Amino acid sequence: MAESDSDSGNLAQVRHVVLVLSGKGGVGKSTMTTELALALRHAGKKVGILDVDLCGPSIPRMLSVGRPEVHQCDGGWVPIYTDSEQTLALMSIGFMLENPDDAVVWRGPKKTALIGQFVTDVAWGELDVLLVDTPPGTSDEHLAVVEKLKKKHHVDGAVLITTPQAVSTGDVRREITFCKKTGIRILGIVENMSGFVCPHCSECSNIFSQGGGEELAKLTASPFLGRVPLDPQLATSLEQGQDFVRLFPHSATYSSITTITQTLLRSLEAA
Repeated sequence: MAESDSDSGNLAQVRHVVLVLSGKGGVGKSTMTTELALALRHAGKKVGILDVDLCGPSIPRMLSVGRPEVHQCDGGWVPIYTDSEQTLALMSIGFMLENPDDAVVWRGPKKTALIGQFVTDVAWGELDVLLVDTPPGTSDEHLAVVEKLKKKHHVDGAVLITTPQAVSTGDVRREITFCKKTGIRILGIVENMSGFVCPHCSECSNIFSQGGGEELAKLTASPFLGRVPLDPQLATSLEQGQDFVRLFPHSATYSSITTITQTLLRSLEAA
């Protein structure tokens, strides 16, 4: 860590901090954050998710935790645990809205202030990995997250999510530039929605294109973590707040997510 444990505060017992970034919306960034967290938990790790996608907090629904009341302890806000063993913790603005349909219509300074509170005032306890789900783009929220985290903890790096099409990989190029300018190590690129898995025969068809994420990784000398197809079973699991990793261990999508997770873990542990 960059600072002493006393300076790190509520992040003192967090081993690794990983940002999940995407250059544009709709590429499955929150989906991949959720599935990485579940796969890490099944690998025996204690995991936290900090959801700073303030205008689109979808992870509470994906993990089926509803809108529980957030409590305070001596160390700050207590995160919401998704399981009785308390191996997967979550903090999101979604827990703080009076109505789930409320829009967060805030100017930059108010967003930055809340992100600062999320970084400093959540009592995470002991975690192996804290995943930070960010909004699309390279805006005030991203700068606030990076600056606040670097003051309190070493940021291990970022996982970048893209879809195969050129319009998505072009936006991820900007995200790579953002990482380089802010000194964030790129842990790897994930090509999401890489083909469509037929629910009847399990054959994977390339309805968009394929290889854009891997090609981008080569062009930018970034690690390529793998491809995740469009899978109706995964979509249904997320809609119903179910654990896809536990329910479909024999699917090709499970294999992809597990391989990506293991590669990420090896990268974190080798750093």
